[in-house]
Amino acid sequence: MDNEKAEMKSMISCINNLVKEGFTENFMVKENKLQALNAERSYEPQEIKVVNFYRFEGESDPDSNSILYAIETSEGIKGTLADAYGAYADEEVQKFMSEVNEIEKKTTVSKNS
Repeated sequence: MDNEKAEMKSMISCINNLVKEGFTENFMVKENKLQALNAERSYEPQEIKVVNFYRFEGESDPDSNSILYAIETSEGIKGTLADAYGAYADEEVQKFMSEVNEIEKKTTVSKNS
């Protein structure tokens, strides 16, 4: 477990590990949709699931924080989405991911009811 933590300290090593697990698509958010760049397909918030996420803090500059999302689509396409974290976060990515988070919360609540 300690070895895995050490390997996940940098975004590059984390991405490399995720690629080995099949997260090979590159995603970006545009016009409130998740764009799969290689598959040339877009997804609504309800069509994706955040499998995991990783936060990285800049050692020399606290403003250089970032977040990496490991995402799986309803079609089974797996990939990653990176964004700044905090003051420099992309507003469009934040808005999209908050919608995904709300959908996941509603799904979790309805499953437990």
